[in-house]
Amino acid sequence: MILRTLSLLGLFLISSYCAAQLHTQTVRILVRELETALPVPGAVVVIYQDSVLLKGGATDVDGKLVLQEILCGRISVYCRASGFESAAYENIVLTAGKQLSLEFKLVSAPIEVTAVEVTAVKENEVMNEMATVSARQFSVDETNRYAGSRGDPARMASNFAGVLGADDSRNDIVIRGNSPQSVLWRLDGVDIPNPNHFNIPGTAGGPVSILNNKYLSNSDFFTGAFPADYGNSVAGVFDLRMRNGNASKHEFTGQFGFLGTELFAEGPLSKKKGSSYLANFRYSTLDLFSALKIDVGTNAIPKYWDGAFRFYFPLQRNASIAIWGIGGKSAVDILISKQIKPEEADLYGQNDRDQYFRTSMAIAGITYSKTLGEKNLLKCTIAASTDQVGTNHVKVFRQIRGDDTFYIDSLRPLLRYSFKQNKVTCGFFVNRKQSSRTVIRVGFNADVYMLSYIDSLFIFDTTQANKFQWSKRWNTKNAMAFILQPYVQLKYKIGERWSVVTGLHALYTTLGNSLSPIEPRIGVKFQPLNNQYFSLGAGRHSQIQPLYLYYYSGPGPQSVDGALNNVNMGLTYSNQLVLAHDVFFRKSKIHLRNEVYFQALSHVPVQQFPSSFSMVNTGAGFSRFFPGKLMNTGIGRNVGWEITLERGFSNGFLGLFTATLFDARYRGSDGVWRNTDFNGRYAANLLLSKEWKIGNGAFTVGTKTTTTGGRWYGPANVAASSTASELVYVDSLRNTIQFRPYFRFDIKLNYRFDRSKISHEIGIDLVNVLNTKNILSLTYAPDPYGDPNKSVREQYQLGFLPLFYYKIDF
Repeated sequence: MILRTLSLLGLFLISSYCAAQLHTQTVRILVRELETALPVPGAVVVIYQDSVLLKGGATDVDGKLVLQEILCGRISVYCRASGFESAAYENIVLTAGKQLSLEFKLVSAPIEVTAVEVTAVKENEVMNEMATVSARQFSVDETNRYAGSRGDPARMASNFAGVLGADDSRNDIVIRGNSPQSVLWRLDGVDIPNPNHFNIPGTAGGPVSILNNKYLSNSDFFTGAFPADYGNSVAGVFDLRMRNGNASKHEFTGQFGFLGTELFAEGPLSKKKGSSYLANFRYSTLDLFSALKIDVGTNAIPKYWDGAFRFYFPLQRNASIAIWGIGGKSAVDILISKQIKPEEADLYGQNDRDQYFRTSMAIAGITYSKTLGEKNLLKCTIAASTDQVGTNHVKVFRQIRGDDTFYIDSLRPLLRYSFKQNKVTCGFFVNRKQSSRTVIRVGFNADVYMLSYIDSLFIFDTTQANKFQWSKRWNTKNAMAFILQPYVQLKYKIGERWSVVTGLHALYTTLGNSLSPIEPRIGVKFQPLNNQYFSLGAGRHSQIQPLYLYYYSGPGPQSVDGALNNVNMGLTYSNQLVLAHDVFFRKSKIHLRNEVYFQALSHVPVQQFPSSFSMVNTGAGFSRFFPGKLMNTGIGRNVGWEITLERGFSNGFLGLFTATLFDARYRGSDGVWRNTDFNGRYAANLLLSKEWKIGNGAFTVGTKTTTTGGRWYGPANVAASSTASELVYVDSLRNTIQFRPYFRFDIKLNYRFDRSKISHEIGIDLVNVLNTKNILSLTYAPDPYGDPNKSVREQYQLGFLPLFYYKIDF
């Protein structure tokens, strides 16, 4: 498959070079004020390619500008207007297959600018003007530039400083040693369920993302001390935005690749009114291969589909409505009863049972935005979502024959559960631009949940012949819960050098004993020189526990069978302090950032009796937690130093180096301070990309080198694991042993070229090129020959994995 892909890539290179010709495309510009969304007329916009000015112009009364016959390739677009700070999109790709639509949101300058001069500006500035530290703009183009990201926003985020991505099987985001369940996902102003296929309750990641960079706009990613807009998170926020479709021309994309086969369309609903649509649909390529009777090397074929849509309608008096939605459904059957000979356990399964696993997630919403007068912007989003997970496990009793093959004795029911979380949510805020120096924002987020959790475990009584029973662990139907999060914040610019952001956030919920009435936040930014600034962020944050834990009623340590053991469980709190220093070397296009942080966690749920358990260690992998009774008396603390060295795209080359030194520890109910599961102590990423122009296209080679410290664990209790048929650790020795360091090297090759009104792209992502055997975890898998000492073993991550794709835009 690799040779076929590389041969096809070479054929494209030769054909493109032989048929080289110039192609042009249209670039559409919209310029608005960030604070009020009012159009900015008279803004100067210029387009450069390789330091050569291609074309420029000024926006009309509606803040719009159309520049035609722009040469295809990488271009940089700069915008500046009197009274505003300059902005830019640098080194973005313009192809013959798609028009380019760019929206500039200009920030008011505290000092009136009389002369308009277009200069270079800082890259990766976040969209949220209230952010001061630990924030980075997530560029959709970055998911295409770098190796190993697989077009997945979460996997791309693992390249940023302070973020660990050392799990090949999932895209969990571990920020500064915190649990990945502490990451908040937001889309168009409202909090959304876990946007991943095959997700597990209580987690925020999964093996395959439902999100697709074809319909996402540039978004914000926060790793701590985030502003008062955001709540119900103690680690980080991924604030995503969907873009609008092309309102002037119908355009289409087709893509075939290892991770999915997809179609994308966008275009005008009414050219006169400026309304537009976009729609995307993707289906599992491996399932298509299976349907065509093509052997893919496994019977556990992941089946999934996902899609998205957005309809945008401009209204009179500077208002608009957007109707949007995303969703996906997934299924996989891991059937060990089909195995003929003993073999290693599946990465996603257990070797004593058949598993039938189903998940689905969908959210749809309406967003209304309107400028009130010349100083106020109102935005309101109302959405409804559903998140469902269900599974059925069948216990496989089998023996090994003399010819070293399996013989099935019987198949018996073992486990069934169905978890459903439906939600109606509202996100509302009003932005007031009091002056060029002062911006006030007031808003709230409200969520109403309708919950259903049903779970039963089949208990085998070995003391009596044919004695069995079902034990219910969750038995909740049609429960309701409510979360309200109001906030207010103020941004004030003190001259040209200083800016201060202060805010208050509150969280109230009917879940447990949960009220956080005052969460102060503050951010300060000081710019002593034009090419550098210092910033500070501090605040208090809180988060509810995973919803399913509140309704657990099954057996557990010191729990009451049939009762809701954790109905009074409270919030977890985090006090954070971050200091940062940024330097921009404009001529060399290098950006250096240093950040140091301290985080104190309190009210973390731990068990009532002395043990090492803490919720800081949950939220990763494919297992739920069966808690028994918990209390909010655990604590933790995270400290670290992060470095980001980034070279912007120039002369066909770009690079990113990030390094983190950190320490993440916690204290359970036994009073012992331990490493968290995610305390790898260090992480480093080096990403390099080089692009060569060939004919009317470009060939790109990208590499990624990642290393992190291994996760922590403790020795297994072999006898207890055999009795429980699952992994049981020696509690007193938890997290006293560390897996060896994680290392992975990836290479990405891709080539894009243009034909008249069509663009092609073919590529291959070579993940773990060196086939490094990284350890994922310990696992309990009953030895087929009955040796209990071989039932606990190391489980390894993915080996070498080639991921190909072909894309056409027209």
